[in-house]
Amino acid sequence: MSNNRENWGSKLGLILAMAGNAIGLGNFWRYPYLAASNGGGAFMIPYIAAIIILGIPILMVEWNLGRYGGKYGHATIGPMIYLQAREVIKPKYAIIIGSICGMFAFMVTILINSYYNHIIGWTLGYSYLSVTGKYMNKAVSTGKVFTDYIQSPGLEITFWIIALALLGLAVTRGIQQGIETWSKIMMPVLYIFGIILAIRSLTVGSPVRPDWSAIKGLNYLWNPDWSKLSWQTALKAAGQVFYTLSLGMGIIENYASYLKADDDIVLSGITTASLNEFAEVILGGTIVIPIAYAFLGPEGLGAGVGLSFISLPNIFRNMGGGQFFGTLWFLLLFFAGFTSAIAMYNYLTALLEEDLGVKRKVAAFVVFMLYVISGLPVGLEPILTKTTNLAYLTELDNWVGSYLILIFGLLEVIVGAWLFGKYWLDETNRGAYWKVKPWFFNIFVKVVSPLMLLILIVFSTRDYIKQGYFKWIPGFLEKTPQLVSWVQSARIVIILVGIIGFIESYLSIKKKYGKEITSGEKLII
Repeated sequence: MSNNRENWGSKLGLILAMAGNAIGLGNFWRYPYLAASNGGGAFMIPYIAAIIILGIPILMVEWNLGRYGGKYGHATIGPMIYLQAREVIKPKYAIIIGSICGMFAFMVTILINSYYNHIIGWTLGYSYLSVTGKYMNKAVSTGKVFTDYIQSPGLEITFWIIALALLGLAVTRGIQQGIETWSKIMMPVLYIFGIILAIRSLTVGSPVRPDWSAIKGLNYLWNPDWSKLSWQTALKAAGQVFYTLSLGMGIIENYASYLKADDDIVLSGITTASLNEFAEVILGGTIVIPIAYAFLGPEGLGAGVGLSFISLPNIFRNMGGGQFFGTLWFLLLFFAGFTSAIAMYNYLTALLEEDLGVKRKVAAFVVFMLYVISGLPVGLEPILTKTTNLAYLTELDNWVGSYLILIFGLLEVIVGAWLFGKYWLDETNRGAYWKVKPWFFNIFVKVVSPLMLLILIVFSTRDYIKQGYFKWIPGFLEKTPQLVSWVQSARIVIILVGIIGFIESYLSIKKKYGKEITSGEKLII
């Protein structure tokens, strides 16, 4: 089936856009924190194993699904899953699976971006604070600077809206003139900034204590602490691989749908995964861990999100050239977050184009307004409650950003490997320089990857039960019951968005494939 949809203008543009999609904020603060707090080298062993047996197979499934759906004119998950599922099961059942997966993608692209865009706004705002030296005053703690920032409408809301507007502007211009062009600028600059920061991090010496040095910090990452090697470490490593490659979100498929039928998805997929891992392991690990170790010692590596917005600004104000390097750091974070968020923005824009026939510029504006509405609770909570707990954001991230994407990923693999299975290798290897071998498909794609995902889901569920996430009042709010209403609001929003997403996906599939769903036979080939 032919269609006149826009394609990527160049192989380089595709690879940089896909790498930008994968390289996000988690590469530069989530990964260093997890690696350092879970045994350094002991974390890297299951991490590398998870890339091979979980990350690469699922990545291939998603590239395959996206390019295949693009041949039929689809850039969204519901119809894509339907098309592959109907190869084995009847269309009336395939539409249910497609609608469920479409629902998950709808939830991810709306709800994750509802708070992710705010964090991008923080990075843009902190870039401004770095340039102007606003947080360099040692009389005010960097913790208070961050608290004042997120509780100030003039800063928090303003930079959030600016970030949203820039995203909308990029998506408005389409694939080649918008997303591809921005990626060709932002990604090289991101790597340049990362290399400069990595060099500076490794050369700070021992500014606080002789036994706290940048080189020892790097050794801390790569020398295994075998006492911390456990199943829990392996599960965290696997979860980070899933998170860092942007799996289970529907956005890889969206970008892959703009490929030509014979474009090489194997080499492109491996290349983008390699660029992501270079950014995460080499740049992320080398920038954050050595400099944090040199100034804060081993305990300073466990600061989590606070490492980027509280601990590192405190380091920048105490090091030579700190204002300059702080600016580079927050611009790097902004570029990383922006190139990831733009993919989710484009997904919703494509959905409006496909299903409602809305022109791209109008669709992009509608998505802008949707993000404003869905993101307001995230921005208003710290302003209204005068706390930094961010319960609404935490609840969305716990369920949509950390749990449901695993279930979504498992469904994708089942459909690709088992329902579309006999066609999967031929579709994947079409136009490929490196061919995926049948043994790799049969062992890793069909068995190991779904089994590992199932283990992740089971153990995550167990942990959620232990941590009280299934309770009416989650465990993390036991000491702040005044924030319970924010958590309950988040849960209601998740359910409502899920219902809307399922209905939208169902109607989208039925609109084009209604006749074959009614007849029970595949009519569109």
